[in-house]
Amino acid sequence: MGIISWIILGVIAGFIGSKIVNKSGQGFLMDIVLGIVGAIVGGVIFSAFGASGVTGLNIYSLIVAVIGAIVVLWGYHAINGRRA
Repeated sequence: MGIISWIILGVIAGFIGSKIVNKSGQGFLMDIVLGIVGAIVGGVIFSAFGASGVTGLNIYSLIVAVIGAIVVLWGYHAINGRRA
């Protein structure tokens, strides 16, 4: 996947994941970063269970990335919640 595809997937996954986790989002740039990191984390999680990770810009990869983004957002909120 090219960098543009990762950014597009990151924007979509980060937006959907942030709406699922906290209903308000983290801001455009943070949604992109968390979405891209979520795609990587989702790929690792799915690979650990024997499934393929992110395979391209398609619905399956979006689902993997959203699940990863949700995991990353839960961790992000857990870390930020303890500091406040």
